Amino acid sequence: MARQALKHATQKKRDSGPAEVREAGAAKARHPAPALDRLIHERMRLGIVSALAANESLTFTDLKSLMNTTDGNLSVHARKLEDGGYIACTKSFDGRLPKTEYKLTSSGRRALENYLSHMETIIRQMRG
Repeated sequence: MARQALKHATQKKRDSGPAEVREAGAAKARHPAPALDRLIHERMRLGIVSALAANESLTFTDLKSLMNTTDGNLSVHARKLEDGGYIACTKSFDGRLPKTEYKLTSSGRRALENYLSHMETIIRQMRG
């Protein structure tokens, strides 16, 4: 019996709360940020997609230099974007040297445009 009363009191505490907290939760649900593309939103991946949007294609070495990162870090993020269909990777040889080249896919370009539109909406809402 005491357990039931304790459980009921605990449940009541969880259900109740200041009106501001409930309103903030409702505003958060309406906020466009949850709709952001999590694949692009990460800083390194956004940089990769943006660099590829501004260039026809870039080699692994070019991207590594532009992003000022390590081989491993670039590889992991590029693979995530490739798995998501946002970039295409081609591997070849330049003489005896391996050459990895990346291009932004049409799906990746659309995803970047959608991401930028969401960010612009958020900025307008914050300023307006």
